[in-house]
Amino acid sequence: MKKIHNINITGITSLISPFELKKEFPMTEANNKTVVESRETITNILNKKDDRLMAIVGPCSIHDTKVALEYAEKLAALKNKLKDNIFIIMRTYFEKPRTTIGWKGLITDPRLDGTYDIATGLKTTRRLLLDITAMGIPCASEMLDPIVPQYIADLISWASIGARTTESQTHREMASGLSMPVGFKNGTSGNLELAVNAMESARHAHSFIGIDQHGKTAVFKTSGNTASHIILRGGRSGPNYYEENVEKAEAAIADLKITPAIVIDCSHANSGKQYSRQQRVLRSILDQRKRGRASIVGFMIESNLKSGSQKIPADLNNLVYGQSITDACAGWEETEKMLLYAYEFMKEKSSR
Repeated sequence: MKKIHNINITGITSLISPFELKKEFPMTEANNKTVVESRETITNILNKKDDRLMAIVGPCSIHDTKVALEYAEKLAALKNKLKDNIFIIMRTYFEKPRTTIGWKGLITDPRLDGTYDIATGLKTTRRLLLDITAMGIPCASEMLDPIVPQYIADLISWASIGARTTESQTHREMASGLSMPVGFKNGTSGNLELAVNAMESARHAHSFIGIDQHGKTAVFKTSGNTASHIILRGGRSGPNYYEENVEKAEAAIADLKITPAIVIDCSHANSGKQYSRQQRVLRSILDQRKRGRASIVGFMIESNLKSGSQKIPADLNNLVYGQSITDACAGWEETEKMLLYAYEFMKEKSSR
């Protein structure tokens, strides 16, 4: 008989199970404390029981763990300084969705050379998350591959479903079973309805196929994730952080009989992918809060040690230390100024 199975598969490599990875890189009491307390805080912010603003800041994607740890150390000092008014969460994004092709993130291609050593990527990622949460820094990440959460989700305090996957049934079902608050981005076109529908879907019970902690195929039954919200990131039609956009989002969420909670992405289409314009978006967010727009509960900033971005060079020794290899990011000094500005604004507002 002619071959009809795995015709386009060139290789199959077994992976360590989630249980085995967690045994090799176990959670400590310090890690657990960070995750448990930060998830509770984020949920309280979404439910308006905590009037601080969430600031989800960090690299577009992490490709160098040394850079990520240096960034986390800087963020830890700032987090404690601003904690009364701003709750800081670090972007620790390890998977990158691609419109066509390109580097797919630290988990998939940790060596940045197309060898796709996913086994090493999972170990590197878990080790880094343990190090960052041990500093008391909550971690945020996009959940892209539905298998990956079994390996790292216990160390994530806030998750996002990206613009390219918000419409995906697989990701809505996955989000319904995640143990942390989840934000849904509007579609790449700017379509808000996709995110609203996703949030509504994720709040309900689902059953889907996945792998358990021992790597065996299993059916997961979920109760639904009520700690969900919308992320406005702009789209092909332009930015959507303006007041009329926020009003539209509030109305769409209110139709679901849910108290509106909105996070605004200062990057992506809201900034026209110009990292320096993130300041402009943040000023608008704070101005809207000043005028009573309590539905805005947080903002996202793409930030790294050095501003801008770079292409992956043929010789990896030529990589610029601390600079993004995906979207252009604000540098640390600019990021610090933005966060301090937000803190002073919220401080002034709360003293009235």
